[in-house]
Amino acid sequence: MVRHSTSGRRGYGLALACTTMTLWGLLPLALKALLVKMDSSTIVGFRFLCSALLVGLLLGLRHRLPRLGKLRRSGALLLLIAIVGLGGNYLTYMIGLNLTSPAIAQVIIQLAPPILTAGSLFYFRERFTGWQWIGFLLLLGGLALFFYAQIELRASDLGAYYSGVAWVAAAALLWAIYGMAQKQILVQMPSQAVMLCVYVACSLVFIPLSTFGQLADLDGIEWGLLVFATLNTVIAYGAFSEALEHLEASRVSAVLSLTPLATIAFSRGAHALMPELFDADPIAPWAWVGAIAVIVGSVLVALASSSKKQPPVGALPVEPPAKLGESVG
Repeated sequence: MVRHSTSGRRGYGLALACTTMTLWGLLPLALKALLVKMDSSTIVGFRFLCSALLVGLLLGLRHRLPRLGKLRRSGALLLLIAIVGLGGNYLTYMIGLNLTSPAIAQVIIQLAPPILTAGSLFYFRERFTGWQWIGFLLLLGGLALFFYAQIELRASDLGAYYSGVAWVAAAALLWAIYGMAQKQILVQMPSQAVMLCVYVACSLVFIPLSTFGQLADLDGIEWGLLVFATLNTVIAYGAFSEALEHLEASRVSAVLSLTPLATIAFSRGAHALMPELFDADPIAPWAWVGAIAVIVGSVLVALASSSKKQPPVGALPVEPPAKLGESVG
């Protein structure tokens, strides 16, 4: 087995990563509104089922359905890790989001990119320049400052807050594990084929746990939010998966670290337009300093030139896939 190597089309990969960041920035607003009338398992099951049907139809029309029989044992193990990682990420994130706010959940879920970055530096032998290391430290420091400032702001409700944070932190770990498996399995399967397998498998898990009768209680706006959340799954993860083909995972994860800032901006705008449906989450003054540090750090990591080119495919020995989870929602 060989390590995956990027195509070098960094501009295209960066555009795809920015698309994912924007869509993920909007997603928690829709999910938080849906949780008023639907439970977590039903929302997750509906999104996975519709995503599986849509991607399956598109790949079927293009005669590109995955051929699992050609997967080596290592590929099958990586696919299983990706399925467990993403499925677990969806559920734990929804539980955590129900206990906190969209802006806070998006800040905590940004623990995932640094974990993915650390795994990429170790496993894929990606390299940082001095400026990228400075950016990475700024990113981590900004996230820590944002988190601390928001805790101070919510001192009156820390019980539910800490519980929500714990669930979202678990989602971050599971997502990082999924991201590592997703990148390595691209050696054996195209990105969309991987996503279809993940969607189908997760659908089979969550459909029995779902209560689809809740759909009858949704009004027009809530149906629109549910459709958006479903399409968001296909487009955002499709763009993320494709971005990993063209850009180093460490750079993709840095761009995704901007997601909570997008969520804050979208939350304010949504509250101004529809205050009865969307809340404006308060942001502490020091949290804005952390937000600026996150922006600067993310830009440095994503855009600074690498000091060394990534080694060619097959140039390095590969550790057993079983160590993938050890190296990294």
